[in-house]
Amino acid sequence: MDLSKVKLVVTDMDGTLLNSKGEVSNDFFELFKKLRQNNIHFAAASGRQYNSIINKLKTISDDITVIAENGGLAKQGNEELLVTNLPAERTDELIALLRDIEDVFVVLCGTSTSYIETKDKGFIDFFNEFYTSYELVEDLTSVDKKELVKIAVYHFESSEDYIYPSVKHLEDSLQVKVSGKNWLDLSHPNANKGYALKLLQEKLGVTKEETMVFGDYNNDLEMLELADFSYAMKNAHPNVVKTAKYQTKSNDENGVEYILNQLIEAKEA
Repeated sequence: MDLSKVKLVVTDMDGTLLNSKGEVSNDFFELFKKLRQNNIHFAAASGRQYNSIINKLKTISDDITVIAENGGLAKQGNEELLVTNLPAERTDELIALLRDIEDVFVVLCGTSTSYIETKDKGFIDFFNEFYTSYELVEDLTSVDKKELVKIAVYHFESSEDYIYPSVKHLEDSLQVKVSGKNWLDLSHPNANKGYALKLLQEKLGVTKEETMVFGDYNNDLEMLELADFSYAMKNAHPNVVKTAKYQTKSNDENGVEYILNQLIEAKEA
């Protein structure tokens, strides 16, 4: 395995670069400086809102690519690389369907802000970790549909068990992704991290053989397939372990940083 080939590093955020407390380690920021010195571009790819990702990576935000909302939006500094909107004509139908599922919370995700209609304080307090910019509205169907890139749905116990069975039938026309233990996302068929990564690879002139990707959940599968150096976290979903070529330590053991150290060593050898 020749790590010295790598020119692009892409990592998921929750369960991957972020520890269980939602923190990025100081070690990562030190390693990032070395990535830059070695002309390796870094991209953060997440189901999170763009503003929330930037909030975690403020000090380096001008020098990285951000793939947000599971590939619905991608930006490099202030330059917009990609916006893949949710089909506006489907939104009200989807909201009605989701409202019929017990104990779920629905978030409409736009390019600049997000919208919720629940007044449940427990959910709102939790939701603030992932969506730093949002509006509380009386009725989600009243929101302007044109800027929406995704509908995120949350269940306090399990998205795979309690949300997915009710929306599985939408897979023939929409991207339906179990994106975390509690989250499921509905978006345009092309809105996935892999689609956004392919665009970035083309823009940078970087090949699959020169790409390193880290992930832990089903919304990472498409981008893992676009990298010769694909890593599943120790805490990853079984589908991710099966798809990735390699495995690293868990997100609470700095699994990303563990491999990045090896990458820097290979580059500087």
